[in-house]
Amino acid sequence: MRLLLVEDDLALQSNLKQHLVDANYTIDVASDGEEGLFQGQEYPYDAAIIDVGLPKLDGIALITTLREQAIDYPILILTARDSWQDKVEGLDAGADDYLTKPFHPEELVARLKALIRRSAGKSSPLIQNGPVSLNTSSHEIKVAEKQINLSGSEYKLFEYFMLHIGEVKSKSVLIEHIYDQDFDLDSNVIEVFIRRLRKKLDPEGRYGLIETLRGQGYRLNSLSAK
Repeated sequence: MRLLLVEDDLALQSNLKQHLVDANYTIDVASDGEEGLFQGQEYPYDAAIIDVGLPKLDGIALITTLREQAIDYPILILTARDSWQDKVEGLDAGADDYLTKPFHPEELVARLKALIRRSAGKSSPLIQNGPVSLNTSSHEIKVAEKQINLSGSEYKLFEYFMLHIGEVKSKSVLIEHIYDQDFDLDSNVIEVFIRRLRKKLDPEGRYGLIETLRGQGYRLNSLSAK
């Protein structure tokens, strides 16, 4: 999952980025509202974390502009203000949730996971696809009740697939959602990770879990109906 973090407090920005990286997220950062707006328009994020009190363009105006442009990924606002009016203003601008500073980074991660699940139509942290299951809270993956261990990069790719079961995703889309801005788009890393996932999750090809659609990309097939 790829996130945008817009926070002008550089110490807090660095601390939150590290917690989110440790939670297997890919993070792009911006330190003011104008930079945040540019990145928020330019890249297909899975969620954004936006501080209300930003320089150049405040967080409320940033969120309002993104929503006016039909950018609909979930947004979590951070505010140092304790007034309920400020929280309502943020939600009315189009934010999906808020946290009041100071807060525990673990709570931020938990709220983000819930927002991303809901945006994908999943209410529970346990996502089931036939014999395959993923718990987005514990990162536990099972196939036919057997636990499967994935690397961090493999997990990122598989989690994205599980949140978009049955949808065709091109190589460029997968890279955009999983890797940072400096990643080499010509790399064959997606093919490598697809092969690894097939080998670990479905080594005998019994389920036909991940399908390659020539010229289009990849699809995690729905096994629930089989």
